[in-house]
Amino acid sequence: MAVERRTTVEREGVVLAVTDAGGSGPTVLLLHGLAGSSRKLLPTAGALTDRFHVLLLDQRGHGHSTRRPDDLSRDAFVDDVVAVIERCAPGERVSLVGQSMGAHTAFLTAARRPDLVDRLVMLEGHVAGSDRAADARELGAFFASWPVPFADVAQARSFFGDSPLTEAWVADLAATASGLRPRFEADVMEQVIVAVHESRWHEWETLPVPTTVVFAEHGMFTAEQQDELTARRPGTSRRDILGGSHDAHLDAFDAWVDVLRSALDAASTDDPR
Repeated sequence: MAVERRTTVEREGVVLAVTDAGGSGPTVLLLHGLAGSSRKLLPTAGALTDRFHVLLLDQRGHGHSTRRPDDLSRDAFVDDVVAVIERCAPGERVSLVGQSMGAHTAFLTAARRPDLVDRLVMLEGHVAGSDRAADARELGAFFASWPVPFADVAQARSFFGDSPLTEAWVADLAATASGLRPRFEADVMEQVIVAVHESRWHEWETLPVPTTVVFAEHGMFTAEQQDELTARRPGTSRRDILGGSHDAHLDAFDAWVDVLRSALDAASTDDPR
């Protein structure tokens, strides 16, 4: 049974928390979504360690990494991933796997540094961005509306409702002297998503790394948005998950793992780029 080990990588005053989930074989680096942490992907990591060496990164502003970094640009997130690969998997080309915002980070890393990335898997991620400025504000307002600190787990569950995402959020709350608090700041999340909402079609259309995009039946993207992503990069492999939501790694776990293992095992020749 693999033993998880946490280490840190420091870059320009930012501390990045990295979890080594163990395993042997080619390295896979997992990147969580907005307002999450590597904890949400630990079950995914556990399903891969029989054939892969799995690393997980708490991206800046999240989890156990620096909570309020000065730089929240997409470039900063990419540079963090590059630093983790070079420090924790030196000399390797890794497989990058990300969900939502993490998929966006993974995609931009692969576009900038294809020499470090062997394969890319994007769960419920997209590159078109959003031209609706209110989207980021509304998301920030949602996180700011959380009645924190929560007195206990029961109060947190009562606020969030009953869902796999609730359990993931509750498990990620930090115990403080005043109660349970999220491991992120609402205004930081809003700033992060503003950058994610910028269109990145050029990087996508010229991406040279073999790529699999994964969409869930009840995810956040329309059929038209899904089709456009693959149409504008014809070499892209696509898999669909039945019954899952935007958080299919939580609520359609078995199907997600099957799709992911298949994508990671696929020969690079299935993408002509």
